[in-house]
Amino acid sequence: MAAHATERIPVGEAGAVFEQFEDIEQQNETYILGMWSFLVTEVMFFGALFLMYTIYRWKYQNYWYAIHKDLNITLGATNTVILLASSFSVALAVYYMQRHDKWKTLACLGFTNLCAFGFLVIKFFEYKAKIDHGLLPTLGFKWHNPDIPAGPAELFYSLYFSMTGLHGIHVILGIVVCTTLMIMIARDAKIIRRDYIPVELFGLYWHFVDLVWIFLFPLFYLMPK
Repeated sequence: MAAHATERIPVGEAGAVFEQFEDIEQQNETYILGMWSFLVTEVMFFGALFLMYTIYRWKYQNYWYAIHKDLNITLGATNTVILLASSFSVALAVYYMQRHDKWKTLACLGFTNLCAFGFLVIKFFEYKAKIDHGLLPTLGFKWHNPDIPAGPAELFYSLYFSMTGLHGIHVILGIVVCTTLMIMIARDAKIIRRDYIPVELFGLYWHFVDLVWIFLFPLFYLMPK
């Protein structure tokens, strides 16, 4: 056992293995399994909201179809394109990190961050327009369409703000993690030097964030009659 320990590569070098793992394969598999386990819990978290959406949309289908027309499809579609572009760039970041290309990795992560900020800016203006019209589901909720009851409208916007808002929080967390990775890579931090796994784990998280929006966009913005 002691002989095996002396063969270990120092942490920070290519192929380094922490003491709790037998080899680099076990270490990487553990990291990835841990991230997938986390994403499964996220799926269950969002799953409850999607179930609520399904029930209320089935119950108030005609009303919800009319209400969803107030959403800005152009802004929603623009945000979809932005997130798809960011998903591609984060995949490139993993690719370049595996090849130890520091500057291309930073460029791809920087573009991903820029897309994330762009998504939030567009969402801010979209939220502001709804709030200015009194559509935030609070005690001050205002609904002015006499052809549609206020109850289904408030339910619609309750789920709209909660589901897209929760997704927005995940985007913000992604920005924090991406920025942290960029700083560590730029400074050649020992814990991340020549190790692509942290970037790959972030990539898995970011693909999940994109995937959630791929479901949210058609469910709210492209609702069929």
